[in-house]
Amino acid sequence: MGEINNPDFKAKSNLFVEDLKSKNRSEATVIAYAKDIEQLLNFFSKDGLSSLDTIQAEDLERYKQNLQDNNYTPKSISRKINSTRTFFRYLLENSYIKDNVSEKLAHPRFETKPPRVLTEMEYRALRDVSRVDVRLYSIVEILLQTGIRIGELAGLTVDDIRKSKDNKIDFLYIRAYGSHPSRKVPLNKSAKKAIDEYLVIRPETEEDTIFVTKNGRPLLVRNIRTAIDKAFEKAGIKNAKVNDLRNTFIAHHLSNGVSLVTVSKLVGHKRLSTTEKYLNLVKMQSEEEKSLKDL
Repeated sequence: MGEINNPDFKAKSNLFVEDLKSKNRSEATVIAYAKDIEQLLNFFSKDGLSSLDTIQAEDLERYKQNLQDNNYTPKSISRKINSTRTFFRYLLENSYIKDNVSEKLAHPRFETKPPRVLTEMEYRALRDVSRVDVRLYSIVEILLQTGIRIGELAGLTVDDIRKSKDNKIDFLYIRAYGSHPSRKVPLNKSAKKAIDEYLVIRPETEEDTIFVTKNGRPLLVRNIRTAIDKAFEKAGIKNAKVNDLRNTFIAHHLSNGVSLVTVSKLVGHKRLSTTEKYLNLVKMQSEEEKSLKDL
């Protein structure tokens, strides 16, 4: 997870932890709260937020969605929401914020919907509408062809594009973060070509992130999400989220016979059980296709 980079966020987090200790909370409780708030504040920092009093209910909803996208269980998310609410109550009581927007944050329902996977037509449509923008197409290709998380993509640096001896793009290196270890992500020809084409037009900048704005600033997670949401709209794809590109990668590889263990390693799942939930979806799709052929 890493230390909180924003000085104000870090200071408020430390004060909150000291307040918990002063109320004789158990050591285990204090540690759990501290880790949850560290994760929350680091998410806000990466999402471009810099002040606690500007955080809105929508920002907290994005945080909850991020937890769901990263396969946290409803029970874990519910606990983190409790930590968030306690933290915001503390902020309000000490006049660090004017409104407690966390009160509107609902606990998740303890039921899981099957992962949303793009159909073949949606897959093609998304790629087609993205081709008009070299940067967007490169982003879409990486997400579709590797299954990496949007946060991992936003954090990629130029040095993370690893090359072979003949100086051609070989694979992406995902650095360790939080409880996720580092991993190598192979690239197919389409993804390599898309990255190569983007690097040619990438603005000159001192920033080391691969994807940057026209002014050379790092492209944030929310910028990437907004761009892909617009692409979904142009392609006529409804009820889809950025994480569905990751779902599509996982389901496609499982349905094509790639082993559960291999897919789990490729996408960086910490638990094999997380990848297993896609097996029922793949089985259902296979049965539906068989039924259509029998008609």
